[in-house]
Amino acid sequence: MKLIFVSGPPGSGKTTLSNQIILKIKNGIVLRTDNYYKTGLRSKLLSKFIEGYFDRIISFNYKLFKKDFNYILKNGISINERFYDFEKKTVNNYINETNNINILIVEGIFAKEFSSTLCNQNYYFLELKINKNDCMKRVVKRDIKERGKAKEQAEKDFLKSWDIYHEKLKNKNFKNYANELNISKNTNIDQILKNYLNEF
Repeated sequence: MKLIFVSGPPGSGKTTLSNQIILKIKNGIVLRTDNYYKTGLRSKLLSKFIEGYFDRIISFNYKLFKKDFNYILKNGISINERFYDFEKKTVNNYINETNNINILIVEGIFAKEFSSTLCNQNYYFLELKINKNDCMKRVVKRDIKERGKAKEQAEKDFLKSWDIYHEKLKNKNFKNYANELNISKNTNIDQILKNYLNEF
């Protein structure tokens, strides 16, 4: 099974890129780290008192994500789909069976942390490099529409998220066993798939 990791700062288009790839390949599935935030009273309290909580690894349910990741990798099938509700701070689990998976895409702000835990595992790593202002516009629009935030709060949260993402990349020594490619607005995704994934 081929593994693709898609990472980038908030609003850089990780979900959009993953969806574009899925539309162009056969038998692929996306695991989004955004759907694996921790739940429960402790998480609700921490999200109120820790600035940028949802951008920090402390918020990520690594154990549950690893369980789903390993199951897909071992069996080539996925039997459920998780969705995190940011307003209710809960994870909804839907039965959605996908068979014959041969490409697994992991996308989200925690994709790099997770990839660094894999030993002797080959994968492709796509890092999005997008203009800060473009990212901010996307995030603010999304947070107002989907997460019930006021514009001012959405802008403030974005700036904090942006700083946290770039600070952790600067301070942490990530190990990569993969082909790492930088993706910009002008990158030809068809060419990437043809050159590196041999899908066309």
